[in-house]
Amino acid sequence: MGVSGCGKSTVGSTVARTLGLPFVEADSLHRPHNIEKMRSGQPLTDEDRAPWLAAVGRTLSDLRRYPDGLIITCSALRHTYRDRLRQAAPGVRFVFLEVPPAVAEQRLRARPQHFMPASLIPSQFATLEPPLPTETDVVTIHADAALDAVVNATVQALCRGSGSDAAAG
Repeated sequence: MGVSGCGKSTVGSTVARTLGLPFVEADSLHRPHNIEKMRSGQPLTDEDRAPWLAAVGRTLSDLRRYPDGLIITCSALRHTYRDRLRQAAPGVRFVFLEVPPAVAEQRLRARPQHFMPASLIPSQFATLEPPLPTETDVVTIHADAALDAVVNATVQALCRGSGSDAAAG
């Protein structure tokens, strides 16, 4: 979880390969309206996100399709979004890939083919509610380090199962 440009897709897919789990890019679960809205530089509202979060929750809870679990990317920027996912899939664990705004903006500018423009970075950080200490199912990874360090810290945190902060790098 985290803002656009934090590395969710790259880290998530690498962690999934490392752990031998399926990987789902939650951007693929957005309705076309949401993609077009973001592409045009408009931030999503809670109403826009609701069907998407429901689809993410259904995917997380699909034990028939993913009996051993999966790695799925999802911004899950607000506490209420994470709570919805917890309700849909009890036992879900989150990895918060934390980056400074400048890093997220730089990464988005480096991928102009993506629907999310760098101009929406401020709205992502305005929406972000960092995990609370009571969210013991969330581990924070400082994701502005080298990919290998971020992936290793993420794998260690998931295998440990703790909600403590982990530094990468």
